[in-house]
Amino acid sequence: MLAVTRALAAVNALVLAIGRFISIGLMGFMVLVILLQVFFRYILNDALPWSEEAARFMMLWMTGLVAPSAYRWGGFVAIEMVPQMLPKRIGALLMLFLLVVAGLVLVVAVQLGWKHVNSGWLFNSSSLKIPMDLFGMKVVRVKLAWMYMSLFVGVILLLSVNVELILRTLAKFADREDELPEIKPLMAVEAE
Repeated sequence: MLAVTRALAAVNALVLAIGRFISIGLMGFMVLVILLQVFFRYILNDALPWSEEAARFMMLWMTGLVAPSAYRWGGFVAIEMVPQMLPKRIGALLMLFLLVVAGLVLVVAVQLGWKHVNSGWLFNSSSLKIPMDLFGMKVVRVKLAWMYMSLFVGVILLLSVNVELILRTLAKFADREDELPEIKPLMAVEAE
């Protein structure tokens, strides 16, 4: 079980680091698009038709790629005081129960997310287009499925983190959690 947990922790650490890197780029592009929209709207008095939807597209993907890291680091809203006040094994049992419930919710979310992505292939974005006409081809309208996929990918990553956290909690029962790699937040603040 420890080997599986270590392997999953390594995969999660790598995939989530890539997701954070992509999210940083998306944040930069989103800021540029919004600034461009402000310039066009208020300086040139000619609003861009695609900027809000492009910014929303990037924000959704950024959220889907960063939320699993926050979950893994314990950055979501949580009541940690109760399990910490309980004896170690009872606190771990409570955490295990909560993680299993969260896992069941995430499994349902994966199924719903997949259905949502599939419905998105039927519809085009109202304003996002790939300007292939610049190369003598036809303009390609962006399918909404690409936007909806951010939810699906984010929930799959959350589920992967949830499984890792369940395995880590089981390792606590066996008093072997010290043998697992530590989960380090990107900017850990040391208490002095």
